[in-house]
Amino acid sequence: MTPRILLLGGHGKISLLMTPKLLARSWNLTSVIRDPAQKAAIQEAGKAGPGKLDVLVESLDEVKSESDAKRILDLVKPDWVIWSAGAGGKGGASRTNAIDKEACIHFIRSALSTPTISKFLLVTALSERRQRAPWWDDESWALVQKMNTEILPAYYAAKLASDDVLTVLGRAKQGFGYILLRPGSLSDEQETGKVELGKTRAKGTVARADVAEVAVRLLERGGGEGWFDSLGGEEEVGKAVERVVREGVDCMEGEDVEVMKAGM
Repeated sequence: MTPRILLLGGHGKISLLMTPKLLARSWNLTSVIRDPAQKAAIQEAGKAGPGKLDVLVESLDEVKSESDAKRILDLVKPDWVIWSAGAGGKGGASRTNAIDKEACIHFIRSALSTPTISKFLLVTALSERRQRAPWWDDESWALVQKMNTEILPAYYAAKLASDDVLTVLGRAKQGFGYILLRPGSLSDEQETGKVELGKTRAKGTVARADVAEVAVRLLERGGGEGWFDSLGGEEEVGKAVERVVREGVDCMEGEDVEVMKAGM
């Protein structure tokens, strides 16, 4: 059965790169944007098809409750949801909290309570952790902590909260495909088709186009749930995705799910 996908944050750079990849698989896509002026860019990105593309104008700033999210889900009736939205530093800490935390969590909770939705992919960040990853050294962890607490504290707190909700609820729902794709520093370099995926280094860059390809491959492959860290690397994307799914890689290792639950 051909999936219908809801892409939240459709005008973001990763989303625009994902759009033709999703449609190329003959999947049907509804891309959500906040500004009608963005519609032409979405249509241009998806012009090759062959999947069906719809563009929906809805502001995530107006998603204040789970019922607001449910209204959009009921309208689109997706099988899978992708969250690749964010405040992008616009509007200060309050808007980061409103979009990256609150609106995202409303969609996660609503999607998980919708029986027909079977997958939710959240584009988040490699640095979103409470504890040092067991495969990182202390120096790397210190750099990550500095980023989270001194450079981007509002972003860190907002994303951590939404990551927690998808992780906890996704783990609790049997057979649900919850995917947290966690890239490092993003670049606009050309797609390489190669990545470091799974238990990566703590710091590095990755092309947005490669992140888009990993996201689509994870959805296509199925069977992989959890956290997937991603950097630029030397392993072909398809092989990397197959490996992490086959081996059951989950970069949540080292974190405490009970701490996550307590904060929800």
